[in-house]
Amino acid sequence: MARLTAFPAFHKVSGRTVLIVGSGAAAAAKARLLGETDARLRIVAEAPGDELLGDAARLGAEVLHARFDVAHLDDVALAFAATEDETEDRRIADAARLARVPVNVVDRPELCDFTTPALVNRAPLAVAIGTDGAAPVLARHVRARVEAMLSPELGRLTSLAESLRGAVADMIPHGEARRRFWAKLFDGPVAARALSGDVAGARAEAVRMMSAEPDVAGFVWLVGAGPGATDLLTLRAQRVLQEADVIVHDALVPPDLIAMGRRDAHRISVGKRKGRHEVTQGEIGEILVREAKAGRRVVRLKGGDPMVFGRVGEEMAALSAAGVPHEIVPGVTAAFAAAASAKAPLTLRGLSSSLVFATGHDLDGRTLPDWAGLALGGATVAVYMGRTVAGAVAERLVEAGLSLDTPVAAVENASRADETIFAGTLRDLPALADRGDVTGPVLILIGRALAEAEQVDAAPIVPETARRTSAA
Repeated sequence: MARLTAFPAFHKVSGRTVLIVGSGAAAAAKARLLGETDARLRIVAEAPGDELLGDAARLGAEVLHARFDVAHLDDVALAFAATEDETEDRRIADAARLARVPVNVVDRPELCDFTTPALVNRAPLAVAIGTDGAAPVLARHVRARVEAMLSPELGRLTSLAESLRGAVADMIPHGEARRRFWAKLFDGPVAARALSGDVAGARAEAVRMMSAEPDVAGFVWLVGAGPGATDLLTLRAQRVLQEADVIVHDALVPPDLIAMGRRDAHRISVGKRKGRHEVTQGEIGEILVREAKAGRRVVRLKGGDPMVFGRVGEEMAALSAAGVPHEIVPGVTAAFAAAASAKAPLTLRGLSSSLVFATGHDLDGRTLPDWAGLALGGATVAVYMGRTVAGAVAERLVEAGLSLDTPVAAVENASRADETIFAGTLRDLPALADRGDVTGPVLILIGRALAEAEQVDAAPIVPETARRTSAA
């Protein structure tokens, strides 16, 4: 994960003086931004324009018709240099630093002690979006999206929570019970009523919640992390990750997804890779039961969908036997992500009306697996974890009568930034197991419907060098 070059923080400016130096549009923009706070604004301008004077009058700001002087920094909490003249702005910045006043210089990030974010104001809630001065226009685009997401009434809910803090501190024990109370308040009937404008009803519901027995019971969510792309994680999965005290995750779940959990949540890796098991399945069940019995809320984070080759049945059985309440949170399974990336229909009217999820590791000696017969009948087959046994899969299907010309697609790291799509036929599939450049998880799709795929960016399953060598 990339590291920030600036640490975001909020300056206390209530009742304090903030200095803005400049006469034009840049100074007026800063005045409007600071006007969303209850700071006292001091504007120093040699020749203030009409826009700046209008904003200053509306905001009740003090306007000094003068060239900047160090005396203007007296009792100032923050300073903004917005003259749009580099030499003058640099002079103001130097003076502010000598006076130990943090300074922002408009459009000069190299001269700034701090940068101003794009601000979403739902006072007392504020969302600040910054790019450390690198791309302020992008920050404004993101702000527009966040503005659309957040109800204008969110400030009422925040104010209600602020008014309840003292009572909550008196009535609910410090620690997990109190954290869960707040989580339920912000994601339940109290929030719904406050956001609809019924503040009195929201307060009454909050008081009822405070009077109830504190919730300290353990719980487990068995969560599908999807194929790996953060924007394919479901909204429900994002929510429960923020509620979890413990995150028990597989090796194939990307760090960016794990990082979407609470920062203070305990992480436990139970990763399994081919030939390397950190923790046995039985031990995973024991971990889930142990953490839940200790009163913790646990997310068991699995790649893809937990119900598809995720061994979720064994974990559900362990939890049920121990009397631990649990819930399944589905995810986007790898077959759907791979098909979407390859632009390959999994079913096609008149050609393929069924879909089979299979794993190449269920090949038992020379026994033809049940799904092979369905492939012969026209079903599209999605083979999970099939790269190393690609040759055996192809051999068994051909022996059963499936044509060597049957279309095949293979997708490595489906949906991720390092995704690679391969295309070919059943004849080519054995070459996949021999490719040393394919190291990530691979999903193989086999079936006639794939002939309609738009695989314009797909690489051949058999490398061109291998084809030339074979032809020679």
